[in-house]
Amino acid sequence: MEAYKQDFIDFMVESDVLKFGEFTLKSGRTSPFFMNAGAYVTGSQLKRLGEYYARAIHDNFGLDFDVVFGPAYKGIPISVATAIAFDELYGKEVRYCSDRKEVKDHGADKGGMLGYELKDGDRVVMVEDVTTSGKSIDETYPKLMAAANVEVKGLIVSLNRMEVGKGGVHTAQREVQEKYGFPVASIVSMAEVTERLYNHEIGGRVVIDDDIKARLDAYYERYGAKED
Repeated sequence: MEAYKQDFIDFMVESDVLKFGEFTLKSGRTSPFFMNAGAYVTGSQLKRLGEYYARAIHDNFGLDFDVVFGPAYKGIPISVATAIAFDELYGKEVRYCSDRKEVKDHGADKGGMLGYELKDGDRVVMVEDVTTSGKSIDETYPKLMAAANVEVKGLIVSLNRMEVGKGGVHTAQREVQEKYGFPVASIVSMAEVTERLYNHEIGGRVVIDDDIKARLDAYYERYGAKED
């Protein structure tokens, strides 16, 4: 596992973004872990977050794109931080764009988008915190394509949960990829998280002990995707 991935996993725990315990998901599943990107709230956290996304985009999709698009709401700060990081890490000027939950009907920037005004031919990389069901992409992808004739180069998320999506076989990431035809990748997967954190101390405590590891194993025995 690359060093920046190990650092990112520790960073999620240190930032209280990735938690372990018992959590009821929107799907109704009871999960032994939960990720909340809304917990990145400081300037230093957002700076580091953007750098991790920029590295993952570079490693998976290269530099052949123009715009970072982050679906509202959590994707907005991710897209801004990532655009800044590309300038700092790679000297590449990219633009950020996001959709609005409600269309603005007044002012010079009225419309359904925030930030850069998309143009035909733009090459776009999408960024999200996590894709659990694909619902966010189902809502925002049509808005993106309605705004201009753009080419989506791919989607990057923080964490691949590695559990079955709506179809009951593949992960939500795989379902999105097959439905829309662009590649989907993550900074890290739950397999990498478990490998890094099992019996590993952060802040003086073991993050994934034997009890949590057993619950993770049981969860993936029931909900894990078999082919991703």
